[in-house]
Amino acid sequence: MSIQLKNITISYGTRTLLDRVSTSLPESSLTALIGRNGTGKSTLLRAIAGLGRYHDGEILLCGRPLTQIPADERAKIIAFVTTEKVRIPNLTCEDVVALGRAPYTNWIGRLQDIDREIVHHALNVVGMSSFAHKTMDAMSDGECQRVMIARALAQDTPIILLDEPTAFLDLPNRYSLALLLSRLAHEEHKCVLFSTHDMDIALTLCDSVMLIDTPRLHNDTASQLISRGLIDRLFTEAGIRFDPETKGVRLEKKSDI
Repeated sequence: MSIQLKNITISYGTRTLLDRVSTSLPESSLTALIGRNGTGKSTLLRAIAGLGRYHDGEILLCGRPLTQIPADERAKIIAFVTTEKVRIPNLTCEDVVALGRAPYTNWIGRLQDIDREIVHHALNVVGMSSFAHKTMDAMSDGECQRVMIARALAQDTPIILLDEPTAFLDLPNRYSLALLLSRLAHEEHKCVLFSTHDMDIALTLCDSVMLIDTPRLHNDTASQLISRGLIDRLFTEAGIRFDPETKGVRLEKKSDI
């Protein structure tokens, strides 16, 4: 398994977000992490990436305990794309993606031919080859997000985590990006885990869905979560009516999902 959680407990202040939860994610899989605001989606992603604390249990990355993986080695196992908008005016897209090769370059950070090939491949995979020599300050949110995913891809890790990658995109670009993540998982054989509020994408395009139902964590296919009533309960608590047949929703009051 690429990611394994064993009896993990995560808290925020005095509140327990997850209590002794266990699950696993294989390679070549796309998983959506969903849950209401404040349930700990970003906190869980940061814990898996080694950037945040968890109180009990164990996280394994590709079979190795996270606590026993030095930071330089962890950078070759897991890549993390945050939710922040990135605008780097003085670097070309190619330069930004090349930053993903930092764990592999020599002590002065010089790229070798193989590094350049990987950078060009990453830009090509995300459909941004024609932007290689452009700077990000004049690009759309969707284009910038693809560049940051290319940087993660150039990092050449078996695991890619993304925190709300579709947050600033319009509907067509949300689906386009989700389809890109699906291709990365299945064609590049990555374990891709991303948090999202886009329930239609989570329920229709992903291999599995991780649902934080504080303090529990459910990980199953969308159809299984729906049949167990977990998705319906999530929407009902937020005042949204969920149709399991169409996987569509109707807003009945303001929601914080």
